Amino acid sequence: MPDASSITLTAADGARAVISPFGAHVLSWQPAGGGEQLFLSRSAVLDGSRPIRGGVPVIFPQFAGEGPLPKHGFARTSYWQFLREETADNGSAIAYFGLRDNAATRALWPHPFAAELAVTVGGAALRVALEIHNTGSEAFAFTAALHTYLAVADSADVEIIGLSGLGFRDTANGNVRGEQHETALRIAGEVDRIYFDAPAHLQLREPGRTLELSAVGFPDAVVWNPGAVAGAALGDLEPGGYARMLCIEPAVIGRPMLLAPGATWRGGQGLRVI
Repeated sequence: MPDASSITLTAADGARAVISPFGAHVLSWQPAGGGEQLFLSRSAVLDGSRPIRGGVPVIFPQFAGEGPLPKHGFARTSYWQFLREETADNGSAIAYFGLRDNAATRALWPHPFAAELAVTVGGAALRVALEIHNTGSEAFAFTAALHTYLAVADSADVEIIGLSGLGFRDTANGNVRGEQHETALRIAGEVDRIYFDAPAHLQLREPGRTLELSAVGFPDAVVWNPGAVAGAALGDLEPGGYARMLCIEPAVIGRPMLLAPGATWRGGQGLRVI
């Protein structure tokens, strides 16, 4: 269960999201009249002692091991400040969280910055928008992602539409390069692919549900499922949890973002049940 500091965001139509200040981490999303759409491991640790397995981890300023920092950087293991909550004209609810450089972040990454995350929920949709501002006097480069864990009935029955013809790096198989020729990507065993220059719109299809995913500002997309063997080695992933989740992540990896002093980068992901 989320801890007492988590923010429950409820739109006028009953759509709901729960966000933890630890990582500005979206833990739950239920569209209006619908069930849970995000996967949160029943073995996830929610006391701030380690990253949260599931939901929407915010990855910044480093994706995975793409640099010298700890895996996936520090944004997902930092406490963000809850800034405010608003209600949009259409009845959607919006929560804002902020993170600035501090002694702990500068010990790892010596750059001044200000980050803001906006979570919007309403109707059949969830939107997560990330903003990074360079508050220093020197440019810095970063990689980033919204590491979205989607709940599925059975990952073996899922199709991902929109990746055909794209080149990818296959992290699960020694970082070999490949190209997807299939119209639909299906999950069989461990999958860990970075698709470069991905389209702005993808679809996840499974029996009884279609989920539309849209990305802005993120040029790449990651598809990850640990499969049975690697999944069993994850201590905070419940037994068999790999079959009930699939990560589809908007990302900036292939070409790190170079942010000039005073400049702001914005990226976001939208999820909609259709």
